[in-house]
Amino acid sequence: MTISSTPDLEDPDDVPRSVAGLTIELASIHETEPHRHRKAQLLYVISGVITVEASGGIWTVPPHCAIWIPSGVAHVARTAGRITVGNLYIEPTRAGSLRDECGILFVQPLLRELLLRFISGPSLYPEGDTREERLVSVLLDELQAAPLEPLHLPMPTDRRLRRLVETLIDDPSVRFTIEEWGARVGASNRTLTRLFQRETGMSFVRWRQQLHIGLALQRLASGASVTNVALDLGYESTSAFIAMFRRMLGTTPARYFSEAAISDPERGGRKRLQIGSEFDPSPDAKSLRNADIVDFETAAQRHTKSQS
Repeated sequence: MTISSTPDLEDPDDVPRSVAGLTIELASIHETEPHRHRKAQLLYVISGVITVEASGGIWTVPPHCAIWIPSGVAHVARTAGRITVGNLYIEPTRAGSLRDECGILFVQPLLRELLLRFISGPSLYPEGDTREERLVSVLLDELQAAPLEPLHLPMPTDRRLRRLVETLIDDPSVRFTIEEWGARVGASNRTLTRLFQRETGMSFVRWRQQLHIGLALQRLASGASVTNVALDLGYESTSAFIAMFRRMLGTTPARYFSEAAISDPERGGRKRLQIGSEFDPSPDAKSLRNADIVDFETAAQRHTKSQS
């Protein structure tokens, strides 16, 4: 693991500036301890894919997107292979006007250049430097305007729903209907439908698609072919999988990765993330090992077990 950070200051929470940045490079599987930061945190994925567990469930962050983690929010981050991540830490007094819940942001060109500026430049820029403070203001404006990606997997707490989602996480190719699931977990179609909407903010079909999107992004980023991913997830054809992917993310898998760094007009009209159940890792745990990830399945399994 390679970490480039502020000399003589191990914890970015201690850097006495409005914004502090560092870059992390990983070449293998890593996972952080559950921890939280005094400052708000932005994890910008330059290459690879990262999975973050935090309040509300699990987020899969693909290349050229970032996850916003508000001040004080407990989280765990995981990576599954080679990845480069830029970390930005923002003083709560400056981040107060931004989002108060986790979410994945699509990083457009101007925001990307600002992020790269702060994660590559010295964190201890001259105190009171008016140019730096103007750049901070522009950075915060761009973060406020950044569109949200629909890449959140909220995890239910109801025991019947947990049985259902744990089965799907173990084998995402399972294609039971909601009626068949009801017979297996001991609940009526109406009850399962109502519970899914209440606990995750989305329908069962939408939740399963969110699971598939998270798995697909991780596998595609690791080099798997679109055809193999489609078959592994239980789609009858590659075209059916591509149609679902495009419906959810506004573009095809190939274009999503090849054009992620470009502001694509077709990628407008972002859907807002849905917020589901609460995840609260130990508040006493603290770590600066901003690397992680086993795989998406393990993240989801761990999350459901933590709620048992």
